[in-house]
Amino acid sequence: MKEKFRELVKKKNRIYANLELLHWDLETKTPVKSKPYLSDLVAELSMKEYELFTSDEFVNLVETLNKEKENLSEIEKKEIELSMEDIEKMKKIPADEYEAYAKLTSINQGIWEEAKSKKDFSIVKANLEKIFNYNKKFAEYRRKNEKNLYDVLLNDYEKGMDTQKLDIFFNELKKEIVPFLRKIQEKKKSLKEEDKINVPVDEDIQFKFAKYLADYVGFDFEKGVVETSEHPFTLNLNKNDVRLTTNNKRNIPFSTVFSIIHEAGHGIYEQQTGDELIDTLLGTGGTMGLHESQSRFMENIVGRNEAFWKPLYKKAQDFYSFLKDITFEEFSKQINQIEPSLIRVEADELTYSLHIMVRYEIEKMIFSGEVSIDDLPKIWNQKMVEYLGIEPKNDSEGLMQDVHWYCGLVGYFPSYAIGNAYASQIYNTMKKDFDVDKALENQDMKKVTDWLGEKIHKYGRLKDTPEIIKKVTGEELNPKYYIDYLKEKYKKIYEI
Repeated sequence: MKEKFRELVKKKNRIYANLELLHWDLETKTPVKSKPYLSDLVAELSMKEYELFTSDEFVNLVETLNKEKENLSEIEKKEIELSMEDIEKMKKIPADEYEAYAKLTSINQGIWEEAKSKKDFSIVKANLEKIFNYNKKFAEYRRKNEKNLYDVLLNDYEKGMDTQKLDIFFNELKKEIVPFLRKIQEKKKSLKEEDKINVPVDEDIQFKFAKYLADYVGFDFEKGVVETSEHPFTLNLNKNDVRLTTNNKRNIPFSTVFSIIHEAGHGIYEQQTGDELIDTLLGTGGTMGLHESQSRFMENIVGRNEAFWKPLYKKAQDFYSFLKDITFEEFSKQINQIEPSLIRVEADELTYSLHIMVRYEIEKMIFSGEVSIDDLPKIWNQKMVEYLGIEPKNDSEGLMQDVHWYCGLVGYFPSYAIGNAYASQIYNTMKKDFDVDKALENQDMKKVTDWLGEKIHKYGRLKDTPEIIKKVTGEELNPKYYIDYLKEKYKKIYEI
């Protein structure tokens, strides 16, 4: 029986790997006219996965093994637990609706790209409405005791998370970060800050530097590749095939720098999952919040740290020659400037979670029926003004900037802010074990990645995120460390 379970899991993983390959092609190299064909293939393969996981054979096998837990290994017990959860989710969604949704979300990425490039929300609005309606419908099918329909989706990405907990979390950030941002903006009025690091750089040079940085922080190119896409992302077939993308923007070369360090954080996590988890259901990272903690840790706590750049600055000048005219002290201040941005992926550390708050509040409003899809541009702009003091000039730099909603990732965004908080909490513990700044100055990234690998990465999905965080830091999610980290760092930089 165990052997049959292993055989079906292996088959499921092969389907998943082929789906990932199709997504990789769709988002990187697929010709425009071929996208509908590949989207059909995605829908067909998604149905194969759905049929396998809801088949009588698999369901009966899982239910039988669930009754014989005492005969299972730790890995097998967790696989059965997760399989029971997935079966319950998938069996409640009608097959024809599941297939239609898979096709819609696959083909809609190309439509979103067109709408974004033309700055025309009307092109993609109808499909976005369908995506939200499908998510509401699917959540209703699966609803148990949740008071809030939106909680069903939040739990998919962050097990145990709901709007009650997130409201407390975001209210704490709003109370502390929004007024602190205003203090900095007031102080900035007396400072002469000019942007010296975002000057035109050839995109090929940016890409070469991106690959250099990915390797430098610990991404293993024997197990991975880097490409370009409209929106940076990471995917994995298994720990030995992890793929990253970046988006090289000619006039914003440090957007490439921080996006690749971010994605490398995701990639290193995947590459460092335990070998024993290959060909199981556990050989990938945990919840989205934990995954984001690893990318945000790498991007900000490492990548914006002066100690990280000290030994790297001369090398950076070889790629970005304009840096030769900027002192290291100026450069360090430049990469840590606080300036509210319209674009989430280019946001500074302090304002980043405010971008997430905008998306979280809008998702809540959609699920409660407070707003319609037609209202979104106006609501988005109002919230950007309220929290960040800036307003988009068009929908491409507003509610069409992220691909997530348009490819079906609803309820995903809060994980970014949770990831920021986890990252600071993890950093607080890491500093007790060794001098992190000294390791960075000594170019000993391995000390950092080995620590993360041993404490977090090796478990994959074997342990739940709250268990990992409690074991590593000694407590559950606590935004205090994130707020303290931001205030301590930027009070020093802005002398306030």
